[in-house]
Parts: sequence; C-alpha cells; structure tokens
Amino acid sequence: MRALQIDNLPPSAHQELVDLYQTTKLPRIRTRAQMILLSAEQALKAPQIALIVRESERTVQRWLKRYQAEGITGLHDAPKSGKPSKVSQAYRQQLLSSVRQRPRSLGLEFSLWTLARLADYLAEQTGVRLSEEGVRLQLKAMEIVLSRPQHKISSPDPEYLLKKRRLRSKEIS
Repeated sequence: MRALQIDNLPPSAHQELVDLYQTTKLPRIRTRAQMILLSAEQALKAPQIALIVRESERTVQRWLKRYQAEGITGLHDAPKSGKPSKVSQAYRQQLLSSVRQRPRSLGLEFSLWTLARLADYLAEQTGVRLSEEGVRLQLKAMEIVLSRPQHKISSPDPEYLLKKRRLRSKEIS
C-alpha cells in the first residue's frame, strides 16, 4: 500500500482541525484529528503516525483517506444501524420536569416517585413506554438518582437526645 500523507492543508482547514482536536470530548475524534494534524504539520507517514497514536497502520491510512475524501466531517462516526431510539428530546424534558415535581402536585395519588411510577406516568403523558431500567438510564444520563428519603426520628422535646442516650446505654448494659 502506498504511503499516504496530507499535503497543502489550507489554513482554514488546519484551524478547523486544531479547534476540533482541542474542543472535542470524544477520544476517538481527537485521535483522528491528531492523525491528520501529524500528517499535515510534520509530514509524517502512516507507519510513523500509527506508532504515535497507538493504532494500526491500516487504521491511520483509513482515516487519512476518509479525511481526503470527506474533509473534517469524515472524522466523525458514521450513523449506526439499528432501531432508532424511542426517547426524544421532548421525552427527556418531560422526564426532567416530572421528576423535579412532587407527584401530588401533578394530581397523582402518591407522594414519592419510583421508577415504575415514573415509567407509567410518562407513558400516559408522552405515549412512549420505557421499562423501569430505561427510565433509570435516562435519569442517570441527566445525573439524577432516585432514592428513598432518609427519615430521621426526632422529637420537639428538648431533652429527647438525653433520653435517647439513656435508653441506649441501658440496652448495652
């Protein structure tokens, strides 16, 4: 296979690659941009780039070719095949809005959300039925965790803590 190299990269394309390299949070995209930059800036060939980025020579050649054919958009992942997600942005917004409110304020007969209750409520509201695990994963993506409330037993009696300690000390003896 002929050694591939990116020559004569226009300044605007170079700046686009640098911006992509510096701003992307996806390691795969960053590595691909790095491959192109190494080829363009340092005139390195695929075998040399492969050693630096710890990819196979064939992988480096594939990304160099794809960049030459499609430009910077070619560095992004191609669309995946398979069934499209049931969850839309509107569903996520409804989920977030619902979980931030008490169920009773929405006219429901219970005080606390559970995954099953959220799944049922959202199915009624949006027409999209997710499993409890599906709802949990959506909440996790939003960094929300449903947990049961922690109840702390207390008393208005000012001597409550003192009495509680006395009871515990009797239990230990």
